[in-house]
Amino acid sequence: MQMHGFPRLAIDPAVCGGRPVVAGTRMRVVDILEMLADGASEAEIVADFPYVTVDDVRACLRFAARTADHPVVAAAE
Repeated sequence: MQMHGFPRLAIDPAVCGGRPVVAGTRMRVVDILEMLADGASEAEIVADFPYVTVDDVRACLRFAARTADHPVVAAAE
């Protein structure tokens, strides 16, 4: 199932335990994010995994940004 707002990503309970993946692959979003965090460039990821595109890598980053964004509720004093 494609993720709402993220057509390049998908979640399927039968693929990678239902974790978000690049649509049509078994490449988990978290794997791409970890490669980027470890210093890999978009070009290196695409070269190592030819079924992943630069747009897929950027979709993973957008997903992470959206997931990390949440409202901050300040407690009343």
